[in-house]
Amino acid sequence: MAREVYRLARETPLGRDFKLRDQMCDAAVSVMSNIAEGFERDGDREFPHFLSIAKASCGEVRSQNYVALDIGHFSDEEFAALRSRCERISRMIAALRTAVLRRRSDPPR
Repeated sequence: MAREVYRLARETPLGRDFKLRDQMCDAAVSVMSNIAEGFERDGDREFPHFLSIAKASCGEVRSQNYVALDIGHFSDEEFAALRSRCERISRMIAALRTAVLRRRSDPPR
């Protein structure tokens, strides 16, 4: 997703909208960064929290994608591709969070 957002920032009118561009790029990078930071923290205790933050950042990119479409920065096709990618990543993060929470609550064997 971050690669796609950065590509759109280079190749579309988004690149000239400095505030929105920076917000979208920051949010896209935040998704990966929070997953990595949570993974490196105190095992399964903090990881679900950071996954929630990553999922929220993914939602932020989705919201900004609508803004970019509404103000004419993205074509319908560019919008749809990024929306689909964001939705897929959000579902994957949610599933990972559920799995981590389930593993955390399962008694040791």
